[in-house]
Amino acid sequence: MANRYFTVSWDQLHRDARALAWRLLDKGPFQGVVAITRGGLIPAAIIARELDCRVIETVSVVTYDEESMGKPQVVKAPVAAGDGTGWLLIDDLVDTGTTAKIVRALLPGAHFATIYAKPAAKPLVDSFVTEVSQDTWILFPWDTEVQFVPPIAKGGVTPA
Repeated sequence: MANRYFTVSWDQLHRDARALAWRLLDKGPFQGVVAITRGGLIPAAIIARELDCRVIETVSVVTYDEESMGKPQVVKAPVAAGDGTGWLLIDDLVDTGTTAKIVRALLPGAHFATIYAKPAAKPLVDSFVTEVSQDTWILFPWDTEVQFVPPIAKGGVTPA
């Protein structure tokens, strides 16, 4: 279970996705982008824009729901990306490596990039922007809403 929380705002996500695009610029050009759904959809759109890439494909792997881990399942494989050679594979985060191992097997030739990486799975990606500790749960803007938080001294969430 996560002991820390790292809240990512829409502005921060956009800045970090653009920073990743900047790092990827000299790795291309890419034939297209494969977004790992759902978390990789928004970063992939931002990165595709910044790299002027118009072809976007998706892969969907279900590994958990909001409450528990399940058996990983590919529910939608990419159609046009072949073995991934010349393609850019994008996700928001690499955490335990469960999804990463599955998509690596599907697209072994792709350049795999994530915005955030945790130590357990960091070796599975080719590029990332920010490393966070394994015990940190990242709160993405599509999973949160703005609300009052008490001060840390009164039980509020501590910084990551």
